[in-house]
Amino acid sequence: MNQQKSSIDRRNFLRLTGLTGAGLIMGMGVKADGSAIIENITAANNAFELSPLVMIDQSGVVTIFNTKPEIGQGTYQSIPALIAEELEVPMDKLAIKQTGGEKKYGPAQFVGGSSSVRTNYTSLRKVGAAAKEMLLTAASKQWNVPVAECYAENATVIHRPSGKKIGYGELAEAASKLEAPKNPTLKNAKDFKILGKSAPRMDIPMKVNGTAKFGIDAAVPGMVYASIERCKVFGSKLVSFDATAAKNIKGVIAVETCERIHGIYKSEGVAVIAENYWAALQGRKALVVKWDHQGNEQFNSKDYEQSMREAAKKEGAVEHQQGNFDQAFTGAPVKLEAFYETPVVSHSPIEPMNCLASWSEGNKLEIWTSTQVPGSVVNEFSKTYGVKQEDLKLHVLFNGGGFGRRLYPDYIHEAVQLSKKIGKPVKSIWTREDDTQQGPFRPMTFSAMKGALDASGKAIAFQHKVISGTLDMKKDYDITKADGTMTEGISEQKYEIEHMKNLYVHHYLHVPLAAWRAVTSTTLAFAHECFIDEMAVAAKKDPMQFRLGMLPKESDTKKILNKLKEVSNWDKPLPAGWGRGVAQYEFFAGQAGFVIEVSKKGTGVKIEKVVAVIDLGTVVNPDNTRAQVEGSAVMALTAAIKGGITFDKGATVQSNYHNNPLVRINEMPKVEVHILADGGDKIKGVGEPGLPPFAPALCNAIFAATGKRIRRLPFDINKIV
Repeated sequence: MNQQKSSIDRRNFLRLTGLTGAGLIMGMGVKADGSAIIENITAANNAFELSPLVMIDQSGVVTIFNTKPEIGQGTYQSIPALIAEELEVPMDKLAIKQTGGEKKYGPAQFVGGSSSVRTNYTSLRKVGAAAKEMLLTAASKQWNVPVAECYAENATVIHRPSGKKIGYGELAEAASKLEAPKNPTLKNAKDFKILGKSAPRMDIPMKVNGTAKFGIDAAVPGMVYASIERCKVFGSKLVSFDATAAKNIKGVIAVETCERIHGIYKSEGVAVIAENYWAALQGRKALVVKWDHQGNEQFNSKDYEQSMREAAKKEGAVEHQQGNFDQAFTGAPVKLEAFYETPVVSHSPIEPMNCLASWSEGNKLEIWTSTQVPGSVVNEFSKTYGVKQEDLKLHVLFNGGGFGRRLYPDYIHEAVQLSKKIGKPVKSIWTREDDTQQGPFRPMTFSAMKGALDASGKAIAFQHKVISGTLDMKKDYDITKADGTMTEGISEQKYEIEHMKNLYVHHYLHVPLAAWRAVTSTTLAFAHECFIDEMAVAAKKDPMQFRLGMLPKESDTKKILNKLKEVSNWDKPLPAGWGRGVAQYEFFAGQAGFVIEVSKKGTGVKIEKVVAVIDLGTVVNPDNTRAQVEGSAVMALTAAIKGGITFDKGATVQSNYHNNPLVRINEMPKVEVHILADGGDKIKGVGEPGLPPFAPALCNAIFAATGKRIRRLPFDINKIV
């Protein structure tokens, strides 16, 4: 950061609520037809009503408004980088402000689906390019020279013939009065100074030295704390409670009920509110609560799993079909069938759910929290609680992990209700046990697979039947139709198989469900790519060559597999007792592949080598891309070999990291990441594609080393044979 800005505390930008001073503001919005638009406004009257994203004040401070919350995936750096590249402002000269769902910033204020860069790559660059052209025009007018003789560099406009220079701050007021160009010229990729270059993320130093502010750090004068008792048996109703003992604890000031809202799943809890969190927690423990379990105390994982297996016998709804699968399968000389099972898993972000909410006079609401969906929170809560959008202020702080959990605002609803009831700012904090036991969870998903080969070993028929609950359960949900979210990617793979019929069987689960990192591709890729491997073995063909043999046309899948074959030395013989496995998966967020090598170790195996290839088209920050693929591998390995979530007597068995563990650093192998970035127009996601193909590549490697086919996750990596 330069001397001019050394006094600026970046944390304060997370709390700024308005635009002040005369300056230039640029914004990118969306027309009714979905096309990008660019307009300018002056900060003095705040007239731009779509999404102002760049502010330049007269002192030279350049502020980028980031509409994509930082959940660890790097948007605090990547989103501003798209604008800064074209604006010709070095990243260390930027101030970054997180938006909070305000209407003027547009509807796309969320993070999820690895969409932040891939859906904004060009439009955000245009924002920066348009602002730069306005600054160049302002300088040319001031100097009375042709604009073609001017260029921008390091937040400065320079006159090429004379060498005269003028800073952006001195040009801001004049530039703000110009009409914004509708189609600004974008830089050639060869001239990039920021994009495509490995760069440090500006949020990391703050997170290391403790100055970064997360939702759980929020504090305001006069606030009180809440800890909420919710029934551990899902589907229960609150009957009554005795708060006598709780109110006798020093510091406890109130006991109130509140409703947890997660789609159609609604449940009532009892909140103990106190002057400090310790008192609130102790008061909660002292509550005597009576629940009506409504028969749900009989629910358990073992019985539910068996009911899923029975449900698999149903035909199901057709998700996709081509050719005549039934006829081809029946008449094929080689037939295969297999059943794959994946468990319920928790999100387990390091920062538990939390929210600070404050109602004030005039029916105004202010919220401080960690969320992935600020735009939805403002829209939904203004309607639910009868607050004008302009009277609802949301402060979005850093998220200590999201993984899909913070797409759902149930924890925000609770704090808002409690603050309204007691007339004070209330900070609600979930315990780690709450986070682990209350969900929402990634659903249990089973896959019934069928495949057929002709006499030469060619794949001629394929079927993937998915059996699961649904993430977006609605009152009018039609179980006779395939749920595309729950069959994600199974019909999008580029393998050419003439006859295919993919199916979906809905199997209701009353436990709250939610998208988990890479959504349902994390479960489906395991079954899909392991079964492709089974078909290769039945065909007596090398698994890599079997896959490539089903890809006669050029495709990203073929490109990924060929790159994997090269960088993993696929054809190089392995030592005795070793095995090598491959898998790839393409879905809406992007595409990646793995080759994993394992060796026999006693009754288990040791992961010896992990090679990943991710296809992006264009990369913003290679270093962050590698980190995201590595992080995906950590989560994938955790979901594959750790215990997962189980239920007994209607409740979650696991309660904390001791019995719902994550992979530890000593268990994690090195991940070698290769990035395919050809600079094309097709931009793919980074945060999630590295997760789905990891488990199948690992299990395929285990089969190659041991002959043991793993069809159920999780498994004990130390007890394979």
